[in-house]
Amino acid sequence: MNGLQSHRNPTDGDALWLVALRRYFVFAIPAHLIWEIVQLPLYTIWYEDPPDKIAFAALHCTGGDAMITGASLLGALLVFGNRRWPDERYIAVAAPAVLAGVGYTIFSEWHNTEVRNSWAYSSLMPTLPGIGTGLSPLLQWFVIPTAAFWWAWPRRAAQLNPTEGLR
Repeated sequence: MNGLQSHRNPTDGDALWLVALRRYFVFAIPAHLIWEIVQLPLYTIWYEDPPDKIAFAALHCTGGDAMITGASLLGALLVFGNRRWPDERYIAVAAPAVLAGVGYTIFSEWHNTEVRNSWAYSSLMPTLPGIGTGLSPLLQWFVIPTAAFWWAWPRRAAQLNPTEGLR
């Protein structure tokens, strides 16, 4: 083609990783905000603080969720990804990213409720026996990243056989 590279659809080639990352974050961050708002009655702040402080807490926590989301994904990509991600090793990156978020959440909830006393659960929050981590934040870090990875998975069903994306 006269030495010029043909125009490529970004979902077909080397920019597929960027499409996947954008889709992942566009899903995950608003989902975290919604989850943070919905779970507010499970924390004492809902009953003890004024609305402006509650709103700030929801936004602040969502910002933290965005950082955890990014750090978990980046770490998983660095350790388990390859240059053909997300065409290859999609699950190999997604699984440890989800587990990193869950692991950090267990630590953070314990540290902030037991050590720093930064926040407290209301009587409505179910907790895990032994470690006392709230079930809602733990589920948040299973559900949202898993759903975000599903949403971000390149949709090329006509070009792929059903097992190709599992490499």
